[in-house]
Amino acid sequence: VQLQASGGGSVQAGDSLRLACAASRAPGRTFSRTVMGWFRQAPGKERDFVAAISWRDGNTYYTDSLKGRFTISKDNAANTVYLQMNSLKPDDTAVYYCAADDLRRGSAYYDNEYFSNPGNYDDWGQGTLVTVSS
Repeated sequence: VQLQASGGGSVQAGDSLRLACAASRAPGRTFSRTVMGWFRQAPGKERDFVAAISWRDGNTYYTDSLKGRFTISKDNAANTVYLQMNSLKPDDTAVYYCAADDLRRGSAYYDNEYFSNPGNYDDWGQGTLVTVSS
């Protein structure tokens, strides 16, 4: 899967941003078993899970600390996954990456622990920088 992330920028605390991740793959291959995830990496820190969504059934998964403030969604027709980020804080400053994982089974067989592990994702976008100033 080829991934292109966009939508990052510099904002003030309390503002909102929506990131987009456009996905594409070879003709004839579908996203029926694909889960798309968002991760973020602040300077000097590890890459942390933000959210994930299943293309097939729309099941969503979040890291607890961001649930309610961040929302992941998808547009099947556009092959694009979004991350709506509200009430942004300086601690949200990071490079945000989208990633794709083709599951062997339906997403219901997996849990948050699986989707939060960046090692389970096969393909990664280039990242988009979000900077939140106070």
